[in-house]
Amino acid sequence: MGSFSGTVTFITGASSGIGKALAREVAQQGGDVVLTARRQDRLESIAAEIEAMGQRALAIGCDVTRDGNLEQAVMQAVEKFSRIDYVVANAGFGVAGRFDNLTMDDHRRQFETNVFGVLRTIQATRQCLIISRGCLAIVGSVNSYIGQSRLSSYTMSKFAIHGLADSLRHELRPHGVGVVFIVPGFIETELRQVNRQGVYQPEAKDRIPQWLRLPAGKAARQIARSLLRRKREKIITFHAVVAVFLQRHVPGLVYTLMSRFGTKGRRH
Repeated sequence: MGSFSGTVTFITGASSGIGKALAREVAQQGGDVVLTARRQDRLESIAAEIEAMGQRALAIGCDVTRDGNLEQAVMQAVEKFSRIDYVVANAGFGVAGRFDNLTMDDHRRQFETNVFGVLRTIQATRQCLIISRGCLAIVGSVNSYIGQSRLSSYTMSKFAIHGLADSLRHELRPHGVGVVFIVPGFIETELRQVNRQGVYQPEAKDRIPQWLRLPAGKAARQIARSLLRRKREKIITFHAVVAVFLQRHVPGLVYTLMSRFGTKGRRH
């Protein structure tokens, strides 16, 4: 396996969780990083940390739900680095609640970030990836495979980008561009502390037991290896591997288990 030396990685949702950890991992492996997210102050702090490692970083306040934001971010990235080799469409959050308690606005808000935000990211960076013959990573979820009570909106969004990744893999292959679909299980992130309006609530308790949550840094190392190897798909955490395996081979068993023991927590 190689390293990220001499490359530039563009990451959305880079202010926390997987995005933040992946930015650090890429920098540790010699790569430069473009950090995008809504929280500029956090991005600046991460960028300073990366520059202290001896790598270059560009922090750009960017909202994936707003048309034009990503194009402007890409222009700034190309102006500074002249290229983009890896793109990680990571920005996302979860709308939770029983279907009959969700509004159309809840569903629209979910899709604007988790689906259209991914589409905007790809549209803005596609030509750069073709020029560099680079690699795109789309961050999905175990819920890209398995439906769960109280997560209908989130699950729809993650199923959608799973299909997008599968389709783009065929379309971008002739251009020499790889597409990796990332399927995290329970990761140590802020996701389950973000409400259905997309607002971070630090006081909210993560309902997933600590022993089930993989540190974001460990997840980032697996994602980095998958990018370098251009793996078609990478499922992260043992429980996620088991869940997807069972869904593929004995979906009836998964349905029964989810009906009896399905949690109310949110998966990334």
